[in-house]
Amino acid sequence: MFVSTNWLKQYVDIDHVSVNQLAEDITKTGVEVEQVFPPTMDSEHLVVGYVTQCEQHPNADKLNLCQVDVGHGETAQIVCGATNVAEGQYVIVARPGAVLPGDFKIKKAKLRGETSEGMICSLQELGVDEKYIDDEFKDGIYVIQDDVEAGHLAAPLLNLNDSIIEFDLTPNRSDCLSVIGMAYEVAAMYNQDVKLPKVNVKEDQEQSSDYIDVEIEDEQANPYYGAWIIKDLEVKASPLWLQNRLISSGIRPINNVVDVTNYVLLEYGQPLHAFDYDRFGSQKVVTRLAKEGETIKTLDGEERTLSSHHLVITNGEEAHAIAGVMGGEDSEVQEDTTTVLLEAAYFDPQTIRQSSKEHGIRSEASVRFEKGLDITRVKEAASRASQLLAELGGGKVLGAIVEEGSTEWTHDQVSFNQSEMEQRIGAEISLDEMKRIVDRLQFDYEIDGETITVTAPPRRQDIKIKEDMIEEIARLYGYDNIPYTLPTGEMRQGGLTQHQKLLRQVHQYLQSTGLYEAVTYSLTTERNAERFMSPDVASLNVTPVQLAMPMSDLHSHLRLSAIPELLASLQYNVARNQYNVGLYELGSVYTQINGQGTQPEERTRVSAAVTGLWENHPWQGVKKPVDFFALKGIVEGLLEYLAVDGVQFERGQLEELHPGRTAVVKLNGDVIGYIGQVHPTVQKEHDLQETYVFDLNLETILENSNTKEGYTPITKYPAIAQDLAFVVTQDVPAAQLEQAIMTQGQPHLHSVRVFDVYEGDHMEEGKKSIAFNLIFQNNERTLKDEEIEEARESIVKHLESEYNAVLRG
Repeated sequence: MFVSTNWLKQYVDIDHVSVNQLAEDITKTGVEVEQVFPPTMDSEHLVVGYVTQCEQHPNADKLNLCQVDVGHGETAQIVCGATNVAEGQYVIVARPGAVLPGDFKIKKAKLRGETSEGMICSLQELGVDEKYIDDEFKDGIYVIQDDVEAGHLAAPLLNLNDSIIEFDLTPNRSDCLSVIGMAYEVAAMYNQDVKLPKVNVKEDQEQSSDYIDVEIEDEQANPYYGAWIIKDLEVKASPLWLQNRLISSGIRPINNVVDVTNYVLLEYGQPLHAFDYDRFGSQKVVTRLAKEGETIKTLDGEERTLSSHHLVITNGEEAHAIAGVMGGEDSEVQEDTTTVLLEAAYFDPQTIRQSSKEHGIRSEASVRFEKGLDITRVKEAASRASQLLAELGGGKVLGAIVEEGSTEWTHDQVSFNQSEMEQRIGAEISLDEMKRIVDRLQFDYEIDGETITVTAPPRRQDIKIKEDMIEEIARLYGYDNIPYTLPTGEMRQGGLTQHQKLLRQVHQYLQSTGLYEAVTYSLTTERNAERFMSPDVASLNVTPVQLAMPMSDLHSHLRLSAIPELLASLQYNVARNQYNVGLYELGSVYTQINGQGTQPEERTRVSAAVTGLWENHPWQGVKKPVDFFALKGIVEGLLEYLAVDGVQFERGQLEELHPGRTAVVKLNGDVIGYIGQVHPTVQKEHDLQETYVFDLNLETILENSNTKEGYTPITKYPAIAQDLAFVVTQDVPAAQLEQAIMTQGQPHLHSVRVFDVYEGDHMEEGKKSIAFNLIFQNNERTLKDEEIEEARESIVKHLESEYNAVLRG
């Protein structure tokens, strides 16, 4: 939001402060100033001149020798090269001593033998942006169209002496999206009154109702609509003062009709729209929701297709504007327009926001409608615009605005007392001081003891609750006046929780194995949402959570597994010749257990995907591709690192995983995840070679972690190793035998490790041989042969009876 200080001075007295002080004071009250633009030029040597004579330079074909009246009976001879300079023009003259933008100093000089006492200026030379300049003056000097006198200072005439303040407004301060709104803010700062424009419309005896009627079909989307008819208008260029106001706010002047509507928009914050009445094609305005597929050609020349939730302004049949966003080309005000239908309305902010977003139009009007307007000033703004149109266009305003709906406003009341105000702010503020601040804000209020009940005006729609008034009191009391105090209460040293420490350990371990951390989207496609879902998640009978308004089809659902996104990341890297990639992610999946409409639960999981070479040592000539056991080793190492006991790996078959290279991971008998190779068809889909993944329930793992600090001393007694090999059927898992051996070998069996599995020649069909290495040890004494033999016999007998295992010799 750009605000001209020269314009602001019309409504509030700020002559006693510099522009920089004003910007600082406003920022201290919570309305941030983004930038201050100083005056472009403010010099007594820049004046209005009148060209009394213009002849060709005697020594140059492309130069003119001009005699210019610069006021006070003085005539200056100026050499000018502009093609559009002519006798009888009022122009801008930079006299010797003037300094133009770019530090260009004007001096008395001789050009081709003739004296030149200054320069006749173009607007570009005065620092005006070319986008604000009419086409007829872009390639030459500026010719003043208004009634002026030679010798008058030109900087005020062109508003070059103006300071512009750019504000970065927060969404709740829609009241500051107008010059009058900013005037109220400044008046509250300096305890001054706001001088509002004097609106006095001279209405004609003819009535607007004779020319137009208004009908609202959807009062929720359009609570109020007013229409005024202005006849016998002359569409022409606006006077300089009006053009200057628009340019200072970043809006290009067009013609007096459009400029007036933009002026009032900036002044009151109320968007207006002017239709060419004769091109409107009807004596009736109907506001309604658009028909699905209906089209309109807007002022920017674009053909736009409407939906059934877009509000449009129609003549009863055809749409002539997207309400609150942009007008239509068919009823645009043009040079031959003589009668204008002036619209002043209040539209539902949510409706305008949706229309603006879906059509990609972010107009000055839509910004204000979206944030909410002061509905009580809609008619006042229309009257102000009608008055200006009559003054600047010579038109006559027909009597009585034609309206439908209501501009009534339900005033919000907020109550607060002195003690809670002081407690929240942290400063002692008297009841009288709070009353003075509310008076400065120009809010109505009542006092009952220490309680103040404030009635917020409709221009301040951000005042809804007690905390809003606490903020108002604090910012106008002055944040700098609030004393600095240290926090009270018990102070504790910061640190990580046990859960945070465990998460860091998981990161440290996985990174130590050579995996890289990845952070992928929690949002995925509908197809990927259920892919690679772990059995423990699937057992919850979950459904994917669908977003109501997704950014795109690629991000329409919340994921139930991170594996699809990790595979996409592998594919991205491999496509860029990074063939050996291992990624892991600690992230959430989102389970909706009871179907649509329920709040999804967030569950933390640890997932990984690896492809390419697991070991690559060119010097030793070792190249080992990743396999099932490499990833299984990572999982086992992680669980051991976190001191999680009771883990088992069982062969499993999961969709989209290789049927012979997949295992489910169990903890104390419950499934917590899986590990396996991605199915070859899925690998091909992602243009990957052999790829292995795992997905584990990290919450359950951390709940069962027992990482208490401690140590186990190295025993001084010898360990005894024995190897046992058993022949069993092929469906018997080695893990079951290992667990049975460990149980039967107690109390002296220290560890069991599988070191060989044989299936082949000299082995009965359907059988396999599994060899175990057993370590017996006692930390307090040396074991006897009889004790080891007893444990050995117990193991053999148990495996023979339970698994029909045969001990190999």
